[in-house]
Amino acid sequence: MVLWLAERFLAEGKRVAILSRGYRGADGTSDEIAMLKQRLGNRVAFGVGADRYAAGRRVEAAQAVDVFLLDDGFQHLALARDVDVLMLDGSRKLKNEALLPAGMLREPISSCARADVLVVTRKTERAAVEAADAHQHAVFYAQTRLLGFRLIGERGVPRYVSEMGGGPFFAFCGIGNPEAFWADLQRWHVPVAATMSFRDHHRYTASDLRRLQEAAESVGARGFVTTEKDEQNFPDGGVLKLPTYAAVIDFMLSSESEFTATLDRLLGSARGAAA
Repeated sequence: MVLWLAERFLAEGKRVAILSRGYRGADGTSDEIAMLKQRLGNRVAFGVGADRYAAGRRVEAAQAVDVFLLDDGFQHLALARDVDVLMLDGSRKLKNEALLPAGMLREPISSCARADVLVVTRKTERAAVEAADAHQHAVFYAQTRLLGFRLIGERGVPRYVSEMGGGPFFAFCGIGNPEAFWADLQRWHVPVAATMSFRDHHRYTASDLRRLQEAAESVGARGFVTTEKDEQNFPDGGVLKLPTYAAVIDFMLSSESEFTATLDRLLGSARGAAA
């Protein structure tokens, strides 16, 4: 969502900065920020740190900014926001989930009422969303859209599935919901021989790569598929023997014009300033 919003504001001629805590990343960054930098380049400024207000002030001291986007910032209450956009994974039954550390929820479902907009991912029908009854504002629906597959370490135009060879592929990832990635690969008609998941933000080691290689060879895989986020967590110089592709994806809203109008209306009545 941050990437989609950044591209939207850049297209309007806005000067954009992204603020992130840099969760579990090397050198004070994170896999998600590294991926955003790879896609956005120097068109966007980045401020990384536990105190996002301080990070934002450092960015402002260096250059002018029209829009700050907080990556994973719903709980960062130390910084006032003009608009809160909350994303929910529609493939999960949130009412069945417990709060951390027993479950995946950081806050009760009722906290959705604090958001201005809900964006529900991985749900194509406008069915009832568990959080919607606790929310008084707009609810939108989104899906991931495949742009293609890029060989890890390469740049340029992603390849179509048909250009990757016949497969089958060994799929692996270290993200919050690996089952969603497996489902996407099936939806994109990628032949998958087997899968392996790691914890979210997993930093791969040489031992992990050997384990993946052995597992792929055991099922006759002819290549690997993973996510752009996982690519950022490969060890320096670490490679797999089989061709390894990262899925390059985009974000597609079911009612993009309505979402844009809602966002413009909310920003037009902006309430926020740094707390």
